[in-house]
Amino acid sequence: MLENRHYETLAPLFNPKGIAVVGASESKYKIGYLQVQALIDGKFTGEIYPIHRTATEIAGLRCYPSVSEVEGEVDLAILCTSANQIEEGIIDCAKKGVKAVIIFAAGFSETGEEGIAQQQRLAMLARQHGIRIVGPNCVGLVNTSNGLIGTFSPAILMVPTDGKKGVGYVSQSGAFGVLTYMAAAQNGILFNYFVSTGNEMESEFADFIEYMIHDEQTQIITGYMEGARDPKRLLALAKEALKRKKPIVLMKTGRSEAGSQAAASHTGSLAGADNIYDAFFRQAAIVRADDYDDIISFSKLFLANKLPKGRNTVIVTSSGGRGINEADRCESLGLHVVPLSEETKAKIREDIPSYASATNPIDLTAAASVTNPELFLAPMKALTEDPDVHNIIFTEFPHNWTKEMPILQEFISLCEKSDKFVCVTTFEIEGMTYPPATKTLVEHGIPVISGSLNPIRALSKLVTYAEQYRGQFDEVAEQEIFLKQEIDALIAGQEMLSEAQAATVLQAYGIPTTNRVIAMDVEAAKAVSEQMGYPVVMKVDSAQIPHKTEADAIRLNLQNEAEVQQAFHEIMQNAKNYCPEAIINGISVQEMLGEGVEMIIGAQRDPLFGPVIMVGLGGIFVEIFKDVSFRVAPLSRKDAVDMLEELKGKALLHGARGKVKVDTEAIIDVLLRVSSLMMDHDQIEELDINPLIVYEKGVKAADAMMALKKVEENVVVGGLTDVQ
Repeated sequence: MLENRHYETLAPLFNPKGIAVVGASESKYKIGYLQVQALIDGKFTGEIYPIHRTATEIAGLRCYPSVSEVEGEVDLAILCTSANQIEEGIIDCAKKGVKAVIIFAAGFSETGEEGIAQQQRLAMLARQHGIRIVGPNCVGLVNTSNGLIGTFSPAILMVPTDGKKGVGYVSQSGAFGVLTYMAAAQNGILFNYFVSTGNEMESEFADFIEYMIHDEQTQIITGYMEGARDPKRLLALAKEALKRKKPIVLMKTGRSEAGSQAAASHTGSLAGADNIYDAFFRQAAIVRADDYDDIISFSKLFLANKLPKGRNTVIVTSSGGRGINEADRCESLGLHVVPLSEETKAKIREDIPSYASATNPIDLTAAASVTNPELFLAPMKALTEDPDVHNIIFTEFPHNWTKEMPILQEFISLCEKSDKFVCVTTFEIEGMTYPPATKTLVEHGIPVISGSLNPIRALSKLVTYAEQYRGQFDEVAEQEIFLKQEIDALIAGQEMLSEAQAATVLQAYGIPTTNRVIAMDVEAAKAVSEQMGYPVVMKVDSAQIPHKTEADAIRLNLQNEAEVQQAFHEIMQNAKNYCPEAIINGISVQEMLGEGVEMIIGAQRDPLFGPVIMVGLGGIFVEIFKDVSFRVAPLSRKDAVDMLEELKGKALLHGARGKVKVDTEAIIDVLLRVSSLMMDHDQIEELDINPLIVYEKGVKAADAMMALKKVEENVVVGGLTDVQ
């Protein structure tokens, strides 16, 4: 996908030699005039051709009756016409050999079936002629490097376009995108590219991400996303961006559980749409912005061109209260406000007054802000020499330090020579938000960010990105080849497997399960129990009763023949009462597993992401605390390791409160095998292994539930089940 260089076909959108404005207007209040004037005001470096059937001149530029009649080269056409004129415009562009079109008009797929059909027809027409399209129903595209202001929004021209750039922005919301563009500019971040994708008729969100990955001017890619069309492609692009040290920072909306579907498994009920997106972003090393302020703050931090080496953070403040507040914020966001060594504290004390504090947070007191600003320099030498310090945050900065002052130059020199990540986070007060030295600090790689933009959260996200960049992605773990045809034959024509059938599938994939034998009558149950050895477990085995506890069709820790006999009759009767139409295969007699740590491993086939794998602590942890982690298949070993690390109760795996450390490698192995199972068999919709008992050495699946696609969705061909 990345090798075919398809992204190069977008070049005429971003760097056209000539632009035709179709529907140009003589009225200064219409979009057709505003667009022509925007290109003029933006100082577009190429040629501008207003298209108007009768006018001879608009905004001082010669007009043409159609695109095809323009003598010069036209790479891009901006259609400022109504929806019913778009097709005519595309056909005219095709005659001229135009390679790219921006469509502002609404009235397509967002309006219903008729609009969808019209949009599909136009998309096909564009593809036939090799025309790349932005929109429809968008606010356009901007390239501030060449003055291409391809938008009718006057707000874009209200902010400066000159200055240091490097941030690309792609938005699935026009108005919100423009607001973010303006807010970023007001806080010193200038976008080199701005794209409003609209209805994504021909091009889509990921196309522009791919273009910016390969664009030398773009250092960081940001955006607003409502949904991904092709997550697998986005994952591949994110891996490429990570290799190039080019972060992708996306604000993804829709965090509510409204998108969750009712499901038969724990996995299905917990795998809400946002949970999956959250996991996918972590897996792809895509930075998830909680709001537009994260885009601004993260960009400011990253453009300092120095990635943090770790999470150990020191706060330098002139306000004890603010220092404590920022320390709390750091700890809550995963940054470690570490105690300083006695050696470092002793060095700091040499240069600060006795009433100041050398502990972390380092409190220089109000004297630093008012009468002794040189104190802001005092801790730096000691901190830059401490190998255990990774990040230094100044919550204030002297307002009387200017570019010419030697003390500022000394501060900058210490920062530049050190591998520590240094930033300044100021308090939001009118006239005091940014100190006079801000421009100089930023030019030398020391970001200055208003506290109102939540810089601590952004720093935490940057640290996580740095960890992912250094670690990179593992390749997808190679798995052994399994007996796919045999499994397909077993599950063909069914909607739910019984526990015994599900266990057979797991065993085929090398996942250990409890020993079991299906007994058809009491005498068989007694004989099996005797042979297996007490204590035993007994359960109904029926595809129609996947949740045996609800049916009261399970008995644990049976110690003798009498208990087995009573349990057999009770389970059989309860199962029939619970589901009279159930096909009962018999009573499963199983070994009673010894005590271990209970886990749950599950999978769900998401309509957008495909197979999604879940792991969590079992028992009440999944029922009440929902302590689970997700990833999108196929998993790499690193994915599986990260999933376990994300669990709040992970200490239980490492031997908390005197318990033995359990076999986490065995859990990782099961996760990878479940990933392979789901990738191999499209028929499997949901899977729960609950509980998976984990021991000091090895694991065993004590129970399993497997739901398949509905029978009417499957067709059996040659003994295999294919999805129509």
